[in-house]
Amino acid sequence: MILNIAAYHFASIDDPDAFAAALRARAQALELRGTILVAGEGVNLFLAGGEAAIRGFVDELRADPRFAGIVVKESRSESVPFARLKVKVKPEIISFRREGSSPLAGRAPVVAPRTLQRWLEQGHDDAGRRVVMLDTRNVQEAEYGSFANAEILPIAKFTDLPAEVEARKSGWADATVVSFCTGGIRCEKAALWMRNEAGMDNVLQLDGGILGYFERVGGYGYEGRCFVFDGRVALDPGLAPMVDA
Repeated sequence: MILNIAAYHFASIDDPDAFAAALRARAQALELRGTILVAGEGVNLFLAGGEAAIRGFVDELRADPRFAGIVVKESRSESVPFARLKVKVKPEIISFRREGSSPLAGRAPVVAPRTLQRWLEQGHDDAGRRVVMLDTRNVQEAEYGSFANAEILPIAKFTDLPAEVEARKSGWADATVVSFCTGGIRCEKAALWMRNEAGMDNVLQLDGGILGYFERVGGYGYEGRCFVFDGRVALDPGLAPMVDA
């Protein structure tokens, strides 16, 4: 059985090229496949391999004090869903190109998966405000599944999100807006930008994204599967792959 992980962590990296080279060497030695993205703001990982190898890689990463708190989402498959290992250095670990979206100075407020489940069950947050689920992924991903009645923006890439949010935010003024994405990285940046630059102090991010919600809650309030960026195509709320060959 193959262990698959998705993880990201924001931390200052002075020499992204050297850090990427070290991660590449370690992943190659452990025969891992997948994608490692490195930027001055942190790392973003999608990796698969044997359980001992994956856990060894994560343990070594966490030995670096900057990444001691990295949160890893896990799922399993019969086969490795990546063709090879890719390691890239980028300007951002997820391209957004907007001021006021870097979590290095502090994260946007979060809502835990079980708290969100309770809000969805009762139809409002703990202050009695309606909850708007805001999908920060693109429409192609959302076609595989999303939270019931979520706001799905007509975007093809993450950098298109701000314009669509600006056009709609007045209609969400009376709500608690919960931004979400696959693993948490896009909704984290989006929530910060919405709070810092779009003037939306009613925005929270779903901690751990959809995959974290599936891990802790299951599928309550979610319809369909969650698209993933590998050969499995999408995962159901039990984290079973759509394709596993």
